[in-house]
Amino acid sequence: MSNQNHPVIELRVAVTTNDYERLVKFYCDGLGIEPAAIWDNGQGQALILNMGSATLEIFDETQAQTIDQIEAGKRISGQIRFALQVPDLKAAMERLLAHGATLVHPPIVTPWGDTNVRLQDPDGMQITLFQVSDK
Repeated sequence: MSNQNHPVIELRVAVTTNDYERLVKFYCDGLGIEPAAIWDNGQGQALILNMGSATLEIFDETQAQTIDQIEAGKRISGQIRFALQVPDLKAAMERLLAHGATLVHPPIVTPWGDTNVRLQDPDGMQITLFQVSDK
C-alpha cells in the first residue's frame, strides 16, 4: 500500500519519566512486551514498545466527562489517557497491578458491551484496559 494515501504512517507517544527503570519494568513486565528498540548511548535512555495498532482519539470536555463517568464514576483523567485493548482483561489487570498499577475503578461493562477497567501507572498516567465483547 502506498504511503501517499496515508499522510501519517505511525503514531508514537513519547512518555518522559523521572524514574525510567520503574516505568520500563511497569510497561514491559506488566504488559509482557519486549522492547522493539533500546537506546542507551550515554546521552540518556529510551526504548520503543510496539503496542499494536495506534489511533488518536480527540475528546471535548463533555466526552471526557462521559467516558470518565462510565469507567471511573467521576471526571478523573488528565489531558492524556491510554486506552489499551487486551485479549484477557482480568489477566492484564492483575499483571499490571502486580507491577505497580493503582486500581482507579473496578472493571465495568460499558453501554456498548466492552469490559473496561481504569488503572493508573506509577507516574500517574490513567490507563483504560478494555476487552471487546464476543457479541
